[in-house]
Amino acid sequence: MHYQTESWGTYLPPTTTVNDPFHRIERLAAENAVVIFSLSSCCMCHAIKRLFCGMGVNPTVYELDQQPLGKEMEKALMRLLGTGSPVPVVFVGGKLVGAMDRVMASHINGTLVPLLKEAGALWL
Repeated sequence: MHYQTESWGTYLPPTTTVNDPFHRIERLAAENAVVIFSLSSCCMCHAIKRLFCGMGVNPTVYELDQQPLGKEMEKALMRLLGTGSPVPVVFVGGKLVGAMDRVMASHINGTLVPLLKEAGALWL
């Protein structure tokens, strides 16, 4: 199965094994309304978690430095985003929103709240 990301217009590579980091990211991102891939020592990750909590959203957070396949998942996220910094990365409703810049832009331009409502993460 391929995973299409709406905001980036690219596909995740086909997955073949359960331990494949792309497969793991795809599965974890689809399990909850809002998923944040983070590092426990990252200040930008802390800021994005506070943003969602401040909006009344309870995101599921995966601290990659505490995950068994965390390093591989970091590399996969860097490939997915095409950047040198893998975190924070946010998925809403199983769809990639992006890194900090994309999330903040969506918040500022007013498209984040409707996305959260559509995913069932926000009811007001």
